[in-house]
Amino acid sequence: MQVRRDSGGMELGEGSLNPGFRDADGGGSVAEDPGDGRRDAEYAQVKPYAGMPKEVLLLHSSKARYRVPREILFWLMVTCTLALVALTVTVIALSPRCMNWWQVSPVYQVYLQSFKDSDGDGVGDLKGIQEQLNHFQYLNIESVWVSPFYRSPMRDSGYDVEDFRAVDPLFGTMQDFEKLLAEMHNKGLKLIVDFIPNHTSDRHRWFNLSRTGDPRYKDYYVWADCNGSEPRPNNWVSVFGNSAWTYDGVRGQCYLHQFLKEQPDLNLRNPHVRKEMTDIIHFWLEKGVDGFRMGAVNRLLEAAHLRDEPQVDPKKAPESVTSVWDLHHDYTTSQLGLHDLLRDWRDEMEAYSREPGRYRFMVTESYDYHEVDKTMMYYGTSLVKESDFPFNFYLLDLPRNTSGLWVKHLVQMWMANMPKGQWPNWLVGNHDQPRIASSAGQTYIRAINLLLLTLPGTPTTYYGEEIGMENNNGTDGPTRDPAGEYNASASQDPQRSPMQWSGDMNAGFNNKTNATWLPLHPHYRSINVKAQKEDRGSVLAQYRLLSALRQSELPFLRGWFCFVHADASVFSYLRELDGLDRAFLMVLNFGARAAVTDLSSVPELPERLTVRMSTNRTNDGKALQKSGIPTEAGESLVIQYTTNTRFNPNHPEQCYVSEKACYLSAIDLLYKC
Repeated sequence: MQVRRDSGGMELGEGSLNPGFRDADGGGSVAEDPGDGRRDAEYAQVKPYAGMPKEVLLLHSSKARYRVPREILFWLMVTCTLALVALTVTVIALSPRCMNWWQVSPVYQVYLQSFKDSDGDGVGDLKGIQEQLNHFQYLNIESVWVSPFYRSPMRDSGYDVEDFRAVDPLFGTMQDFEKLLAEMHNKGLKLIVDFIPNHTSDRHRWFNLSRTGDPRYKDYYVWADCNGSEPRPNNWVSVFGNSAWTYDGVRGQCYLHQFLKEQPDLNLRNPHVRKEMTDIIHFWLEKGVDGFRMGAVNRLLEAAHLRDEPQVDPKKAPESVTSVWDLHHDYTTSQLGLHDLLRDWRDEMEAYSREPGRYRFMVTESYDYHEVDKTMMYYGTSLVKESDFPFNFYLLDLPRNTSGLWVKHLVQMWMANMPKGQWPNWLVGNHDQPRIASSAGQTYIRAINLLLLTLPGTPTTYYGEEIGMENNNGTDGPTRDPAGEYNASASQDPQRSPMQWSGDMNAGFNNKTNATWLPLHPHYRSINVKAQKEDRGSVLAQYRLLSALRQSELPFLRGWFCFVHADASVFSYLRELDGLDRAFLMVLNFGARAAVTDLSSVPELPERLTVRMSTNRTNDGKALQKSGIPTEAGESLVIQYTTNTRFNPNHPEQCYVSEKACYLSAIDLLYKC
């Protein structure tokens, strides 16, 4: 606004327009805009400022110096977002499958009656397991397999089931089971239970209804015509010896039992029986169990024609055929339809495995001896899944010949026959076999544990092996094992003696009364968990270190396994991962004397090696030359070395891996390669 002074008076002249001004009620400006061109020109003279009106903001935002950086930032953000999405998809596509809980952890077998007694009756029970859950965590074990706890007359240590949906009072209650399972899950532990689909107890409701001819249940078991004076429809023999047939006076026929006469075989060709067993699987999956060990699966079906099986010795008198070793089991094991049945059960379990973090595991038991190809069939096919793995029993033969060449043969038997991409497993003992510390000797127990925990795949540890427990052969009184009733030397009681927790009363197995269902081993005061926890060089301490090493070092879980050397004493192999400059060489002396191993012919190994761990603690950390690696009898070494030269590309016939993976150290990434 201009002010003119004239003749002592004052007059208001025309003022400049303020385009941003509005009256109080939001109406038009005080002065009208004389024209768009003039207004834009006036806006252009105004620099951007905080609180500028929309017109000024729009005018300046359209200028190149503001518009171009804004567009660059926008497209840069779009590009980064797309790149991040692409990178995420690529990482997911290239990443190997996540390992399941049954692959990461060893499996620990609990023989329930012998593990821990909580109520003082001298028999281990479910509450006893719950009291000792910290023991599994101490060993870095997450997977626990528990022997049968179902209601049973206990004629065969619980493998003769009277009710698949009830807990036997000897072991506790269903509430005890549910509390145990909940506490295990709270601690990150998984529970595998025994499933016995081949037979029931003769006290089972189904059998009682079947023997009386109930229309629904009459074909629930395998019956054949015979008479009381000659109850042998054919020459089939029980696992425990003598005829596999027993005459039932109520029904007037014979029933088949491939085990005890108190364990009649179910007729799994009957769809109603299959449905019953499937419902039982559902029952325990609904309870929350994490997996099943399916027992004696090779005997689930029998040939319907019931013909005599061929004799191993055709010249032997038929009436003298009384042992399973007298016959070729062409009609009582591995029958057509067996794998279809197992795959159906696997499908039922898969439905429960879809829940995140709740994969349901299945392992099968089948003693096929030299017919390893039959065992491998339990893996299923590339299109149809069956068991996650069948138990590998071949290391049970290790004590027959403790030499490096023999151990290599047993390991190679499995690795060379295993279908491509499958997961191996290893064990050296169970409730049916003598303890490895007794059959192979205490000298080798540390080496055997090292072998189990550094081979590829999942190791299974029978309770007490982690401390070197031995058979208790000096048991007094009658045998508890039915096999011992037919042949005292075949009794399995010695390997089932109570767990040795401490040097206290009853080895800490029963702290309330002076009762144990089987006699304690006399060495329990020196061989027990408590004493070995206090000894850094004990079998237990070394087992724990090896279990931790297996889980912390990628080559043991993800890497290649390669045979390096074997001779009369030493077995040597390595574990390496492509892309990782750290690898491990195992040297195990199974011979009767000290040995020096020369690996100078292996160019992929560096000249100098370092002992990461020895079963003789005085050798931990020692530097060695590959041309002379010394070991005492029974000593084993885990040797760590650094190299960028891989062994497996040059020796493909000596190396195995379940799923190939590579490591990219620059970004700490594991990927398919």
